[in-house]
Amino acid sequence: MDAQQIQQFCLSFPGAYADHPFGEDTTVFKVAAGSTNGAGAGGKMFAMLLFSNTRINLKCDPSVGPGLRAEHSAITPGYHMSKKHWITVDFAALDDEFARELVEDSYDLVVNGLPRRIQEKLKWKGLSAAES
Repeated sequence: MDAQQIQQFCLSFPGAYADHPFGEDTTVFKVAAGSTNGAGAGGKMFAMLLFSNTRINLKCDPSVGPGLRAEHSAITPGYHMSKKHWITVDFAALDDEFARELVEDSYDLVVNGLPRRIQEKLKWKGLSAAES
């Protein structure tokens, strides 16, 4: 999977949009906090494509992160992020399907923390539905 495919996948989620708050070298993917069209302030970050274009920071359940890091050398603690809640993934070194699962899990974790009315606008079914 290359950087363009990762970007397209991140943008395929309802309410997802790209931002560049740290400059053009780093793309932050957020889910809009107020709308489903990817516009508006206050979005919540679920992924950050790093300057190398082969690594991405993803939100991760704190109970799952240590196991992922132990099993996969391509997964490390979040670069410039909370090491407890974020992982950095070298997606070029992972199976495409597994990389997609990690991105989707990150999106689901972030949307799960949004108010129910926003979840409903996004037509998000919840973590249990997302996992099945």
